[in-house]
Amino acid sequence: MNRVEIPCGVQERKKSGFMKAQKFDEKFDRGEDVTPFLDLEHARRPELEQKRVNVDFPAWMIESLDREARRRGVTRQSIIKMWLADKLKESLNPGSAEQRE
Repeated sequence: MNRVEIPCGVQERKKSGFMKAQKFDEKFDRGEDVTPFLDLEHARRPELEQKRVNVDFPAWMIESLDREARRRGVTRQSIIKMWLADKLKESLNPGSAEQRE
């Protein structure tokens, strides 16, 4: 599940001032819509912030990536991200790849 961090003193948009975290939690626990009380412009998802990197690939690799991306209906960047994420998950859980075979 992805977490979204919100400031501790969540500002109410309907009134001036702040809502205490306990009151916010109570509203959430009752199933009330708490989105009007969130500052979504400043919300962030920890560990999912983007950083740009530049990588040089040989032409044959780019062609292969583009071919696979077209086959799956995604962008080159998406296919690279998917494959890197899969490989990183495998390296973090070395037994999981062997269990699938």
